[in-house]
Amino acid sequence: MKKIAVILYGPPGGGKGTQANLLATQLQLIHFETGKFCEQVVHDPKRQKEKIIRRERKLFDAGILMTPSFVLREVARRTKEIAKVGWGVVYSGSPRTIYEAEGLVPILEKLYGKKNIFVFGLKVKAADSMKRNSNRMLCSICRAPLLTAYYPSKNPKHCPVCAGPLYKRTLDKPEVIKVRLKEYEERTFPIFAFMRKRGYRIVSFEGNLPPYRIFQKIHGHIKNSLGN
Repeated sequence: MKKIAVILYGPPGGGKGTQANLLATQLQLIHFETGKFCEQVVHDPKRQKEKIIRRERKLFDAGILMTPSFVLREVARRTKEIAKVGWGVVYSGSPRTIYEAEGLVPILEKLYGKKNIFVFGLKVKAADSMKRNSNRMLCSICRAPLLTAYYPSKNPKHCPVCAGPLYKRTLDKPEVIKVRLKEYEERTFPIFAFMRKRGYRIVSFEGNLPPYRIFQKIHGHIKNSLGN
């Protein structure tokens, strides 16, 4: 299969990360999870004395999108490194602002070619997003998310992948989720119009379907588009 770039959009809790992980495994892509990447950067104990890191951490922990120029610089640098070694890439929710899109999309077109860039949207209602995020748990070791809706235990304590202890992110507090949903609607959703104007078709799917069914639809679309 050709080296491709996939961009997945959707509100917080929309299932972007799950789909990106599935695509990365099946299509041999690097999952560039911008949220996780930025979380690691701003929470790095060795960098807490840096003024810019302290500034960006306050934004991140409040559920507000970080400074676009900061995010674009870091994401563009890592994207070029991924492409240089011959890998395709899948983004879960990035680029997040018009500024980032204007800077990153031309880079992706140069690295992968416009015909090899795919954009998908996952549609999830605000109430469902709130419920999903409020119940979200991650493994503190392997970082795998726990799909609580499909997990038998009502009080899970250990990761089903590596048995590591589970935890909840500061981002998933109800008051923070409301801010994140507003940020998505006001700052990320407008990118859809930007991408369409640039000639991209955004293929949308209902995000409340079981993850494997959504994956089948996305995977099938990519394979058909590439003629595989």
